[in-house]
Amino acid sequence: MTIDDCTTPGAIKNTIEEMMGSNISATLRQNNFTRNSSCGTVSVGFPITMMVTGMVGNSLALILVCISYRKRENRRKKSFLLCIGSLALTDLFGQLMTTPVVISVYRAGLKWELIDPSGKLCTYFGVCMTTFGLCALFLSSAMAIERAMAITNPHWYSNNMRTSVTKQILVVIWCLVLLFALLPIAGVGEYTRQWPGTWCFISTGDSKAAGSMFFSITFAVLGIFSLLVTLSCNVMTIRGLIIRCKTKSGTSQSSKQWERLTTETVIQLLGIMCVLLICWSPLLVLMLRMISNKVSSHECSEALNSNHMSGRDTQLDCNFFLTAIRLASLNQILDPWVYLLLRKILLRKFCIMANAVSNCSTEDQKQTQTALDALNKQNQESNNLYKSQSN
Repeated sequence: MTIDDCTTPGAIKNTIEEMMGSNISATLRQNNFTRNSSCGTVSVGFPITMMVTGMVGNSLALILVCISYRKRENRRKKSFLLCIGSLALTDLFGQLMTTPVVISVYRAGLKWELIDPSGKLCTYFGVCMTTFGLCALFLSSAMAIERAMAITNPHWYSNNMRTSVTKQILVVIWCLVLLFALLPIAGVGEYTRQWPGTWCFISTGDSKAAGSMFFSITFAVLGIFSLLVTLSCNVMTIRGLIIRCKTKSGTSQSSKQWERLTTETVIQLLGIMCVLLICWSPLLVLMLRMISNKVSSHECSEALNSNHMSGRDTQLDCNFFLTAIRLASLNQILDPWVYLLLRKILLRKFCIMANAVSNCSTEDQKQTQTALDALNKQNQESNNLYKSQSN
């Protein structure tokens, strides 16, 4: 979309200027500038790019999970592979079920009413956003808990953790999150169009719908709780890995292999925590702020349509809210890389480089020591020769 999509047509603008005078025309130009600056941040290329890249990454992750799941040597990893596959499938369907709607709204000139005169599509979009968003967070927490149990209590994990239990937990997560997302249909909470009118989400303003405040606060609290669980379990896993690595320290081949795997896993977990915090924290914190201020993103569209803004803080909140939801959507693209693809491709290269640097430093030390030994030997031979000549 270009900036001209949001401006007043030239013929109408000139007619109004002739009728109303220069002062009001200056006000119109100021209003058009406000619209341009606001609409200029919106582009249809963003959702298209995200959908394509997300489909590629999550499809690759699903293929790798299917291949690894069938191998007999990965029997102990099947629970973790099921979680990764479920996360990739959730992210993939989340993009396929929402992005085409956004693209259709852009093709309709940002007029949601043209493609959704009944308003039911907005409810569908909100249910999808809530379901796939919370599912991704809870699946990340489930994987973090699974890893923490496998590292900190391996005997209990090997005796009690079965793939059937993992499947039941995944089904429970999906069902509970879906039931929560359907609450607005039952009359608790509300889904409204959000700035710039291309998507729908939970209303954070002073909505007249019953339980609107409860529904929006619960979503934000559940998201923050899931983040805290994931971060805490990953910290426990890193601590457990480091402790086990120290107990297995030695010169044997198995000890070196354990150190390499520990390094890969620690780097991966740190990457997961950084991605989750960067992608989800802005949205969840901003939601709580907008709920406390009783501000909703759809107020930006209403204010622009009425040629005035209700306040600079409201506009800033709406722009930040759009950026925050884009960051949360970006998590769907990054998930397969930080959980699977990054470990398979990049981490091993990183470890090879680290080992190469370590080997180079070791070789330098050996060469330096050899040169010192040769110099000492030469000095000793010179001293012996001098003594023999003196005698």
